[in-house]
Amino acid sequence: MRLPHSAPSIADSMKSLSPARMAQLLPHMTPLPSGKYLHWDELRRRVAPDGLAHTEWWAAVALSRGALMQRLPLLDKQGEPFVFATPAPVTISLHHIDRDAAGQIRGAGTALQTDSHRFLISSLIEEAITSSQLEGAATTRKVAASMLRSGRKPRDLSERMIFNNYRAMEHLRSLQQEKLTPDHVLELHRILSEDTLDDPQDVGCYRRHDDVQVVDTRDNTALHVPPVFSELPERMQRLCDFANADESAEPFIHPVIRAILLHFMIGYDHPFADGNGRTARALFYWSMARSGYWLMEYTSISHILRKAPVKYMRAYLHTETDRNDTTYFLLHQLHTIRQAIAALHDYVDRKVREQHETRKLLASSAALRGRFNHRQIALLNHALRNTGEAYRLDAHQRSHSVVYQTARNDLLTLEEMGLLEKTRQGNAYVFYAPADLHDRLSRLAG
Repeated sequence: MRLPHSAPSIADSMKSLSPARMAQLLPHMTPLPSGKYLHWDELRRRVAPDGLAHTEWWAAVALSRGALMQRLPLLDKQGEPFVFATPAPVTISLHHIDRDAAGQIRGAGTALQTDSHRFLISSLIEEAITSSQLEGAATTRKVAASMLRSGRKPRDLSERMIFNNYRAMEHLRSLQQEKLTPDHVLELHRILSEDTLDDPQDVGCYRRHDDVQVVDTRDNTALHVPPVFSELPERMQRLCDFANADESAEPFIHPVIRAILLHFMIGYDHPFADGNGRTARALFYWSMARSGYWLMEYTSISHILRKAPVKYMRAYLHTETDRNDTTYFLLHQLHTIRQAIAALHDYVDRKVREQHETRKLLASSAALRGRFNHRQIALLNHALRNTGEAYRLDAHQRSHSVVYQTARNDLLTLEEMGLLEKTRQGNAYVFYAPADLHDRLSRLAG
Protein backbone atom coordinates (compact mmCIF):
# COMPACT_ATOMS: atom_id res chain seq x y z
CA MET A 1 0.00 0.00 0.00
CA ARG A 2 1.37 3.42 -0.91
CA LEU A 3 1.70 5.73 2.07
CA PRO A 4 -0.08 9.07 1.61
CA HIS A 5 1.97 12.27 1.42
CA SER A 6 1.80 14.25 4.66
CA ALA A 7 -0.10 17.51 4.53
CA PRO A 8 2.15 20.59 4.29
CA SER A 9 2.30 22.96 7.22
CA ILE A 10 -0.12 25.88 6.98
CA ALA A 11 2.59 28.19 8.25
CA ASP A 12 4.99 27.03 5.53
CA SER A 13 2.31 27.46 2.87
CA MET A 14 1.44 31.00 3.98
CA LYS A 15 4.75 32.53 5.03
CA SER A 16 5.53 33.81 1.55
CA LEU A 17 2.00 35.07 0.79
CA SER A 18 1.46 38.80 0.43
CA PRO A 19 -1.77 40.43 1.67
CA ALA A 20 -2.95 40.67 -1.93
CA ARG A 21 -2.25 37.01 -2.49
CA MET A 22 -4.07 36.16 0.71
CA ALA A 23 -7.13 37.96 -0.63
CA GLN A 24 -7.08 35.65 -3.65
CA LEU A 25 -7.46 32.66 -1.32
CA LEU A 26 -10.70 33.87 0.26
CA PRO A 27 -13.10 32.48 -2.41
CA HIS A 28 -11.50 29.05 -1.96
CA MET A 29 -11.68 28.87 1.83
CA THR A 30 -13.96 25.87 2.21
CA PRO A 31 -13.51 22.65 4.23
CA LEU A 32 -14.93 20.72 1.29
CA PRO A 33 -12.92 21.42 -1.87
CA SER A 34 -14.72 19.91 -4.85
CA GLY A 35 -17.52 19.07 -2.39
CA LYS A 36 -15.42 16.49 -0.50
CA TYR A 37 -13.27 16.35 2.64
CA LEU A 38 -10.10 15.80 0.65
CA HIS A 39 -6.74 14.90 2.15
CA TRP A 40 -3.67 16.70 0.80
CA ASP A 41 -2.63 13.50 -0.99
CA GLU A 42 -5.90 13.66 -2.95
CA LEU A 43 -6.09 17.42 -3.38
CA ARG A 44 -2.57 17.68 -4.86
CA ARG A 45 -3.64 15.38 -7.71
CA ARG A 46 -6.56 17.58 -8.72
CA VAL A 47 -6.52 20.66 -10.91
CA ALA A 48 -6.02 23.70 -8.69
CA PRO A 49 -8.24 26.77 -9.10
CA ASP A 50 -6.93 29.23 -11.69
CA GLY A 51 -3.97 31.21 -10.47
CA LEU A 52 -3.33 29.14 -7.31
CA ALA A 53 -0.52 26.76 -6.49
CA HIS A 54 -1.60 23.53 -4.83
CA THR A 55 0.06 24.54 -1.56
CA GLU A 56 -1.89 27.82 -1.61
CA TRP A 57 -5.12 25.98 -2.30
CA TRP A 58 -4.37 23.65 0.59
CA ALA A 59 -3.66 26.60 2.88
CA ALA A 60 -7.12 28.01 2.12
CA VAL A 61 -8.76 24.65 2.83
CA ALA A 62 -6.77 24.03 6.02
CA LEU A 63 -7.54 27.50 7.38
CA SER A 64 -11.29 27.00 6.86
CA ARG A 65 -11.13 23.62 8.60
CA GLY A 66 -9.21 25.08 11.51
CA ALA A 67 -12.22 27.13 12.53
CA LEU A 68 -14.31 23.93 12.77
CA MET A 69 -11.84 21.83 14.76
CA GLN A 70 -12.50 20.61 18.27
CA ARG A 71 -9.76 19.18 20.48
CA LEU A 72 -10.23 15.76 21.99
CA PRO A 73 -8.96 14.47 25.35
CA LEU A 74 -7.17 11.76 23.36
CA LEU A 75 -3.47 12.10 22.59
CA ASP A 76 -1.12 10.84 19.93
CA LYS A 77 2.21 9.25 20.82
CA GLN A 78 3.89 12.69 20.97
CA GLY A 79 1.30 13.90 23.49
CA GLU A 80 -0.54 16.10 20.99
CA PRO A 81 -4.35 16.01 20.98
CA PHE A 82 -6.43 14.46 18.26
CA VAL A 83 -9.04 16.77 16.74
CA PHE A 84 -12.23 16.43 14.73
CA ALA A 85 -14.60 18.58 12.69
CA THR A 86 -18.26 18.20 11.79
CA PRO A 87 -18.63 19.45 8.20
CA ALA A 88 -21.94 18.87 6.42
CA PRO A 89 -21.24 15.23 5.37
CA VAL A 90 -20.68 14.31 9.03
CA THR A 91 -23.86 15.98 10.30
CA ILE A 92 -25.93 14.52 7.46
CA SER A 93 -24.72 10.99 8.23
CA LEU A 94 -25.33 11.47 11.96
CA HIS A 95 -28.89 12.55 11.18
CA HIS A 96 -29.52 9.40 9.13
CA ILE A 97 -27.99 7.13 11.79
CA ASP A 98 -29.98 8.82 14.57
CA ARG A 99 -33.14 8.23 12.57
CA ASP A 100 -32.40 4.71 11.33
CA ALA A 101 -30.48 3.06 14.18
CA ALA A 102 -32.15 4.44 17.29
CA GLY A 103 -35.74 4.53 16.03
CA GLN A 104 -37.94 2.03 14.23
CA ILE A 105 -36.66 0.09 11.26
CA ARG A 106 -38.79 1.08 8.31
CA GLY A 107 -41.64 -1.31 7.57
CA ALA A 108 -40.03 -4.20 9.42
CA GLY A 109 -40.80 -3.60 13.07
CA THR A 110 -43.10 -6.61 13.20
CA ALA A 111 -40.48 -8.89 11.65
CA LEU A 112 -37.85 -7.90 14.19
CA GLN A 113 -40.29 -8.13 17.11
CA THR A 114 -41.45 -11.61 16.06
CA ASP A 115 -38.05 -13.03 15.15
CA SER A 116 -35.74 -10.70 17.08
CA HIS A 117 -33.65 -13.47 18.60
CA ARG A 118 -33.16 -15.17 15.23
CA PHE A 119 -32.17 -11.90 13.56
CA LEU A 120 -29.78 -11.09 16.41
CA ILE A 121 -28.14 -14.53 16.27
CA SER A 122 -27.69 -14.17 12.50
CA SER A 123 -26.11 -10.75 12.99
CA LEU A 124 -23.76 -11.90 15.75
CA ILE A 125 -22.68 -14.81 13.57
CA GLU A 126 -22.05 -12.54 10.57
CA GLU A 127 -20.00 -10.05 12.61
CA ALA A 128 -18.05 -12.83 14.34
CA ILE A 129 -17.12 -14.39 11.00
CA THR A 130 -16.24 -11.25 9.02
CA SER A 131 -14.42 -9.50 11.89
CA SER A 132 -12.23 -12.58 12.27
CA GLN A 133 -11.73 -12.89 8.50
CA LEU A 134 -10.47 -9.30 8.43
CA GLU A 135 -7.63 -10.49 10.68
CA GLY A 136 -6.80 -13.67 8.80
CA ALA A 137 -9.37 -16.33 9.70
CA ALA A 138 -9.80 -18.60 6.68
CA THR A 139 -12.93 -20.72 6.62
CA THR A 140 -16.17 -20.61 4.68
CA ARG A 141 -19.10 -18.70 6.09
CA LYS A 142 -21.33 -21.77 5.80
CA VAL A 143 -18.99 -23.97 7.86
CA ALA A 144 -18.43 -21.24 10.48
CA ALA A 145 -22.14 -20.46 10.78
CA SER A 146 -22.93 -24.15 11.19
CA MET A 147 -20.36 -24.38 14.00
CA LEU A 148 -21.84 -21.42 15.88
CA ARG A 149 -25.46 -22.46 15.44
CA SER A 150 -24.82 -26.04 16.49
CA GLY A 151 -22.53 -25.13 19.38
CA ARG A 152 -19.83 -27.62 18.33
CA LYS A 153 -16.24 -26.94 19.36
CA PRO A 154 -13.86 -25.23 16.91
CA ARG A 155 -11.63 -27.57 14.92
CA ASP A 156 -8.80 -25.20 13.91
CA LEU A 157 -7.35 -21.73 14.48
CA SER A 158 -9.69 -19.96 12.08
CA GLU A 159 -12.76 -21.51 13.67
CA ARG A 160 -11.40 -20.67 17.14
CA MET A 161 -11.03 -16.99 16.16
CA ILE A 162 -14.63 -16.91 14.95
CA PHE A 163 -15.92 -18.82 17.96
CA ASN A 164 -14.12 -16.41 20.31
CA ASN A 165 -15.46 -13.38 18.46
CA TYR A 166 -19.01 -14.70 18.84
CA ARG A 167 -18.52 -15.26 22.58
CA ALA A 168 -17.08 -11.75 22.94
CA MET A 169 -20.05 -10.11 21.21
CA GLU A 170 -22.41 -12.01 23.50
CA HIS A 171 -20.30 -11.00 26.53
CA LEU A 172 -20.48 -7.32 25.62
CA ARG A 173 -24.27 -7.42 25.63
CA SER A 174 -24.09 -8.03 29.39
CA LEU A 175 -21.97 -4.87 29.84
CA GLN A 176 -24.24 -2.40 28.05
CA GLN A 177 -25.26 -0.61 31.25
CA GLU A 178 -21.80 -0.63 32.85
CA LYS A 179 -18.99 1.88 32.62
CA LEU A 180 -16.00 0.67 30.68
CA THR A 181 -12.82 -0.09 32.64
CA PRO A 182 -9.36 -1.24 31.55
CA ASP A 183 -10.13 -4.59 33.18
CA HIS A 184 -13.22 -4.92 30.97
CA VAL A 185 -11.07 -4.32 27.89
CA LEU A 186 -8.49 -6.87 29.02
CA GLU A 187 -11.22 -9.43 29.68
CA LEU A 188 -12.69 -8.75 26.25
CA HIS A 189 -9.30 -9.34 24.67
CA ARG A 190 -8.89 -12.55 26.69
CA ILE A 191 -12.18 -13.88 25.29
CA LEU A 192 -11.26 -12.82 21.75
CA SER A 193 -7.74 -14.21 21.72
CA GLU A 194 -7.92 -17.36 23.85
CA ASP A 195 -6.06 -20.25 22.13
CA THR A 196 -5.32 -18.11 19.05
CA LEU A 197 -2.01 -16.38 19.86
CA ASP A 198 1.53 -17.71 19.38
CA ASP A 199 2.39 -16.78 22.97
CA PRO A 200 -0.34 -17.65 25.51
CA GLN A 201 1.07 -14.96 27.83
CA ASP A 202 -0.22 -12.32 25.40
CA VAL A 203 -3.84 -13.36 25.99
CA GLY A 204 -5.75 -10.69 27.92
CA CYS A 205 -2.59 -8.64 28.52
CA TYR A 206 -1.09 -5.46 27.11
CA ARG A 207 1.79 -6.03 24.72
CA ARG A 208 5.10 -6.22 26.53
CA HIS A 209 7.42 -4.80 23.88
CA ASP A 210 7.68 -2.14 21.18
CA ASP A 211 8.54 -4.30 18.18
CA VAL A 212 4.93 -4.14 17.01
CA GLN A 213 4.07 -2.37 13.77
CA VAL A 214 1.03 -2.25 11.55
CA VAL A 215 2.14 -3.49 8.15
CA ASP A 216 0.46 -4.06 4.82
CA THR A 217 0.51 -7.86 4.60
CA ARG A 218 0.62 -7.71 0.81
CA ASP A 219 4.00 -5.97 0.55
CA ASN A 220 5.15 -5.60 4.21
CA THR A 221 5.05 -1.81 4.03
CA ALA A 222 5.22 -0.36 7.56
CA LEU A 223 2.08 1.74 7.97
CA HIS A 224 1.97 2.65 11.66
CA VAL A 225 4.19 2.50 14.73
CA PRO A 226 2.03 2.60 17.90
CA PRO A 227 2.91 4.30 21.21
CA VAL A 228 5.46 2.65 23.50
CA PHE A 229 4.12 -0.21 25.59
CA SER A 230 4.98 1.43 28.93
CA GLU A 231 2.31 4.10 28.29
CA LEU A 232 -0.49 1.64 27.55
CA PRO A 233 -2.10 1.42 31.05
CA GLU A 234 -2.34 5.21 31.29
CA ARG A 235 -3.61 5.54 27.72
CA MET A 236 -6.24 2.83 28.27
CA GLN A 237 -7.53 4.58 31.38
CA ARG A 238 -7.77 7.84 29.44
CA LEU A 239 -9.66 6.04 26.68
CA CYS A 240 -12.09 4.44 29.15
CA ASP A 241 -12.74 7.85 30.74
CA PHE A 242 -13.51 9.17 27.26
CA ALA A 243 -15.81 6.22 26.50
CA ASN A 244 -17.78 6.77 29.72
CA ALA A 245 -18.20 10.55 29.42
CA ASP A 246 -21.76 11.85 29.06
CA GLU A 247 -23.26 14.80 27.21
CA SER A 248 -22.20 17.25 29.94
CA ALA A 249 -18.51 16.75 29.05
CA GLU A 250 -16.71 19.46 27.08
CA PRO A 251 -16.67 19.50 24.16
CA PHE A 252 -19.98 17.73 23.47
CA ILE A 253 -19.26 14.69 21.34
CA HIS A 254 -22.10 12.98 19.55
CA PRO A 255 -22.40 9.37 20.84
CA VAL A 256 -21.87 7.90 17.37
CA ILE A 257 -18.68 9.92 16.99
CA ARG A 258 -17.61 8.78 20.47
CA ALA A 259 -18.12 5.12 19.49
CA ILE A 260 -16.13 5.59 16.27
CA LEU A 261 -13.27 7.31 18.10
CA LEU A 262 -13.16 4.47 20.63
CA HIS A 263 -12.72 2.14 17.65
CA PHE A 264 -10.05 4.46 16.21
CA MET A 265 -7.95 4.72 19.37
CA ILE A 266 -7.71 0.96 19.92
CA GLY A 267 -6.38 0.69 16.39
CA TYR A 268 -3.99 3.61 16.94
CA ASP A 269 -2.66 2.51 20.35
CA HIS A 270 -2.47 -1.15 19.30
CA PRO A 271 -2.41 -2.20 22.96
CA PHE A 272 -2.23 -5.95 22.25
CA ALA A 273 0.19 -8.22 20.45
CA ASP A 274 -2.68 -9.37 18.21
CA GLY A 275 -6.47 -9.04 18.02
CA ASN A 276 -6.57 -5.24 18.12
CA GLY A 277 -8.98 -4.89 15.19
CA ARG A 278 -11.45 -7.38 16.66
CA THR A 279 -11.26 -5.62 20.03
CA ALA A 280 -11.78 -2.20 18.43
CA ARG A 281 -14.85 -3.26 16.46
CA ALA A 282 -16.36 -5.08 19.45
CA LEU A 283 -15.98 -1.97 21.65
CA PHE A 284 -17.63 0.11 18.94
CA TYR A 285 -20.71 -2.12 19.25
CA TRP A 286 -20.63 -1.82 23.05
CA SER A 287 -20.55 1.97 22.84
CA MET A 288 -23.36 2.17 20.28
CA ALA A 289 -25.59 -0.16 22.32
CA ARG A 290 -24.86 1.77 25.52
CA SER A 291 -26.02 4.97 23.79
CA GLY A 292 -29.33 3.46 22.69
CA TYR A 293 -28.57 2.58 19.07
CA TRP A 294 -30.32 -0.77 19.46
CA LEU A 295 -30.50 -1.53 15.75
CA MET A 296 -26.70 -1.75 15.46
CA GLU A 297 -26.89 -5.11 17.25
CA TYR A 298 -28.47 -6.47 14.08
CA THR A 299 -25.81 -5.10 11.68
CA SER A 300 -22.29 -6.14 10.70
CA ILE A 301 -19.79 -3.36 10.01
CA SER A 302 -17.03 -5.92 9.40
CA HIS A 303 -19.05 -7.30 6.49
CA ILE A 304 -18.77 -3.85 4.87
CA LEU A 305 -15.13 -3.24 5.86
CA ARG A 306 -14.06 -6.60 4.45
CA LYS A 307 -15.12 -5.47 0.99
CA ALA A 308 -12.65 -2.55 1.00
CA PRO A 309 -9.92 -3.04 3.63
CA VAL A 310 -7.57 -0.58 1.91
CA LYS A 311 -10.04 2.29 2.44
CA TYR A 312 -10.29 1.29 6.11
CA MET A 313 -6.52 1.55 6.57
CA ARG A 314 -6.27 4.73 4.49
CA ALA A 315 -8.74 6.45 6.83
CA TYR A 316 -6.26 5.83 9.68
CA LEU A 317 -3.30 7.02 7.61
CA HIS A 318 -5.01 10.23 6.50
CA THR A 319 -5.55 11.12 10.15
CA GLU A 320 -1.91 10.51 11.03
CA THR A 321 -0.61 12.51 8.07
CA ASP A 322 -2.82 15.57 8.58
CA ARG A 323 -2.25 16.95 12.09
CA ASN A 324 -4.30 14.28 13.93
CA ASP A 325 -7.51 15.17 12.09
CA THR A 326 -9.81 12.20 12.83
CA THR A 327 -12.51 13.57 10.52
CA TYR A 328 -11.20 11.31 7.77
CA PHE A 329 -11.80 8.24 9.92
CA LEU A 330 -15.18 9.55 11.07
CA LEU A 331 -16.38 10.02 7.51
CA HIS A 332 -15.24 6.53 6.51
CA GLN A 333 -16.91 4.86 9.47
CA LEU A 334 -20.12 6.89 9.20
CA HIS A 335 -20.41 5.74 5.59
CA THR A 336 -19.71 2.16 6.71
CA ILE A 337 -22.41 2.33 9.40
CA ARG A 338 -24.97 3.66 6.93
CA GLN A 339 -24.10 0.87 4.49
CA ALA A 340 -24.50 -1.72 7.25
CA ILE A 341 -27.91 -0.29 8.22
CA ALA A 342 -29.01 -0.24 4.57
CA ALA A 343 -27.89 -3.87 4.21
CA LEU A 344 -29.99 -4.78 7.25
CA HIS A 345 -33.04 -3.05 5.78
CA ASP A 346 -32.57 -4.99 2.54
CA TYR A 347 -32.08 -8.26 4.43
CA VAL A 348 -35.20 -7.78 6.55
CA ASP A 349 -37.25 -6.71 3.54
CA ARG A 350 -36.14 -9.84 1.66
CA LYS A 351 -36.91 -12.12 4.60
CA VAL A 352 -40.32 -10.52 5.09
CA ARG A 353 -41.12 -11.09 1.40
CA GLU A 354 -39.93 -14.69 1.60
CA GLN A 355 -42.02 -15.39 4.68
CA HIS A 356 -45.02 -13.73 3.04
CA GLU A 357 -44.62 -15.97 -0.02
CA THR A 358 -44.39 -19.09 2.13
CA ARG A 359 -47.35 -18.07 4.29
CA LYS A 360 -49.36 -17.34 1.14
CA LEU A 361 -48.59 -20.82 -0.17
CA LEU A 362 -49.51 -22.41 3.16
CA ALA A 363 -52.64 -20.28 3.65
CA SER A 364 -53.97 -21.16 0.21
CA SER A 365 -54.52 -24.74 1.35
CA ALA A 366 -57.18 -25.73 3.86
CA ALA A 367 -55.07 -28.81 4.61
CA LEU A 368 -52.04 -26.77 5.66
CA ARG A 369 -53.60 -23.56 6.98
CA GLY A 370 -52.45 -22.94 10.55
CA ARG A 371 -50.31 -26.10 10.67
CA PHE A 372 -46.96 -24.26 11.06
CA ASN A 373 -45.64 -21.86 13.67
CA HIS A 374 -43.37 -18.93 12.79
CA ARG A 375 -40.23 -20.96 13.57
CA GLN A 376 -41.23 -23.71 11.16
CA ILE A 377 -42.13 -21.16 8.51
CA ALA A 378 -38.70 -19.54 8.90
CA LEU A 379 -37.04 -22.94 8.51
CA LEU A 380 -39.13 -23.78 5.45
CA ASN A 381 -38.25 -20.39 3.95
CA HIS A 382 -34.59 -21.17 4.37
CA ALA A 383 -34.91 -24.77 3.21
CA LEU A 384 -36.73 -23.79 0.01
CA ARG A 385 -33.70 -21.69 -0.96
CA ASN A 386 -31.00 -24.02 0.35
CA THR A 387 -31.66 -27.48 -1.04
CA GLY A 388 -29.88 -30.19 0.90
CA GLU A 389 -29.24 -28.00 3.94
CA ALA A 390 -28.83 -29.82 7.26
CA TYR A 391 -30.80 -28.75 10.36
CA ARG A 392 -29.90 -29.81 13.88
CA LEU A 393 -32.10 -29.69 16.96
CA ASP A 394 -29.57 -27.74 19.02
CA ALA A 395 -29.03 -25.19 16.25
CA HIS A 396 -32.79 -24.67 15.82
CA GLN A 397 -33.08 -24.31 19.59
CA ARG A 398 -30.33 -21.66 19.74
CA SER A 399 -31.60 -19.74 16.72
CA HIS A 400 -35.08 -19.29 18.18
CA SER A 401 -34.25 -19.29 21.90
CA VAL A 402 -36.63 -22.11 22.75
CA VAL A 403 -36.32 -25.16 24.98
CA TYR A 404 -35.04 -28.42 23.52
CA GLN A 405 -38.45 -30.10 23.50
CA THR A 406 -39.98 -27.26 21.49
CA ALA A 407 -37.19 -27.43 18.93
CA ARG A 408 -37.58 -31.22 18.76
CA ASN A 409 -41.34 -30.96 18.18
CA ASP A 410 -40.80 -28.37 15.42
CA LEU A 411 -38.45 -30.57 13.42
CA LEU A 412 -40.11 -33.91 14.06
CA THR A 413 -43.46 -32.50 12.93
CA LEU A 414 -41.91 -31.33 9.67
CA GLU A 415 -40.25 -34.73 9.25
CA GLU A 416 -43.52 -36.58 9.87
CA MET A 417 -45.15 -34.44 7.17
CA GLY A 418 -42.42 -35.45 4.71
CA LEU A 419 -40.93 -31.94 4.54
CA LEU A 420 -37.62 -32.91 6.16
CA GLU A 421 -35.64 -36.14 6.04
CA LYS A 422 -34.06 -37.46 9.25
CA THR A 423 -30.78 -39.29 9.73
CA ARG A 424 -28.49 -39.95 12.65
CA GLN A 425 -24.98 -38.55 13.06
CA GLY A 426 -23.34 -39.97 16.17
CA ASN A 427 -25.77 -39.52 19.03
CA ALA A 428 -27.77 -36.75 17.37
CA TYR A 429 -30.43 -36.55 14.70
CA VAL A 430 -29.84 -34.32 11.67
CA PHE A 431 -32.67 -33.23 9.38
CA TYR A 432 -32.21 -32.47 5.69
CA ALA A 433 -34.33 -30.45 3.29
CA PRO A 434 -35.23 -32.66 0.31
CA ALA A 435 -34.48 -31.46 -3.19
CA ASP A 436 -38.19 -31.56 -4.09
CA LEU A 437 -39.38 -29.64 -1.00
CA HIS A 438 -41.46 -27.17 -3.02
CA ASP A 439 -43.23 -30.02 -4.83
CA ARG A 440 -43.92 -31.78 -1.53
CA LEU A 441 -45.43 -28.60 -0.08
CA SER A 442 -47.54 -28.15 -3.17
CA ARG A 443 -48.83 -31.75 -2.95
CA LEU A 444 -49.70 -31.32 0.72
CA ALA A 445 -51.46 -28.08 -0.11
CA GLY A 446 -53.62 -29.97 -2.58
